[in-house]
Amino acid sequence: MLTLPETDCKSAFSFSSFKMAKRILVTGADGMVGHGIRIVVDKEGASSDETWIFTDFHDADLRDMAATRALFETHRPTHVIHLAARVGGLFENLAHNVEFWHENMSINQNVIQCSHEFGVTKLVSCLSTCIFPDQTTYPIDETMIHNGPPHFSNQGYAYSKRMVDVMNRIYHKQHGSLFTSVIPTNIFGVHDNYYIQGGHVIPGLIHKCYLAKRDNTDFVIWGDGSPLRQFIYSEDLARLMIWVLRSYDDPEPIILSVDEQDEVSIGDVARMVAEAMHFQGKVVFDTSKANGQFKKTASNGKLRRLLPEFQFTPLREGIQRACDWFSENFETARK
Repeated sequence: MLTLPETDCKSAFSFSSFKMAKRILVTGADGMVGHGIRIVVDKEGASSDETWIFTDFHDADLRDMAATRALFETHRPTHVIHLAARVGGLFENLAHNVEFWHENMSINQNVIQCSHEFGVTKLVSCLSTCIFPDQTTYPIDETMIHNGPPHFSNQGYAYSKRMVDVMNRIYHKQHGSLFTSVIPTNIFGVHDNYYIQGGHVIPGLIHKCYLAKRDNTDFVIWGDGSPLRQFIYSEDLARLMIWVLRSYDDPEPIILSVDEQDEVSIGDVARMVAEAMHFQGKVVFDTSKANGQFKKTASNGKLRRLLPEFQFTPLREGIQRACDWFSENFETARK
């Protein structure tokens, strides 16, 4: 657990000011997004009325209500950014849908109930675009979450995350709680989990390309490379989540995404990774592997109306940073 004390430095993204001291508890802070928030707070400074408390699984097993309640009792947060979750890529979800459902439901119910019991002023939970219906029209927006079943490959995870939106609504209706959620598109960046078998797209590709370059083998991509995705750099997401915590006072979820025209194919991303890693070998697509959902194009219309000038890190630049970080930290990176 790491606590960053109050400072006199105003954050560049302090779009509104708190009127009283805030103790901000971040769960799952050992993950990529948690690291991103810590980096942004370190770089730009906490607002003078903020104390940031970064916690991870070493501090509490949030699947257990007693442990979750003890964490809240220790830190008495006024605000919570809830990132803790069991996560994984396509093939990990396919193999463990039940575990993804059970563990994430336990974590989310415990954090939300404790936020209510301890009088948390504002709770911001992190969801995913995989919660949206598989069969839908595009672009998807915040009103469409519950319009049909999600893709079969990750039903356990997707339904557990949908229930966060349900819980936010019913706690707000019954208790007036300001519990809300953000829905980012595919996240990538430094401090990611580069696990090949069960990880997400970009970190898995970076790890594969590193090994292919080192071992002088083909760079093999699972699937035919055709699926389309929108990718958001972790520090961009961190800045936006801090803005949501400070300025977005609505229980309705908000999509945090790059623009629709920035959607790119997995094949193109693989080629960007190869370029960033200076890989000179052969790029091969293994079409015996599943592609997953073809597209999940999301509209960031609500975000753009509220924060029209926000500038996202270009994909190539973010991939270069992520590749450089992994190469420099190969021995210690999560993989």
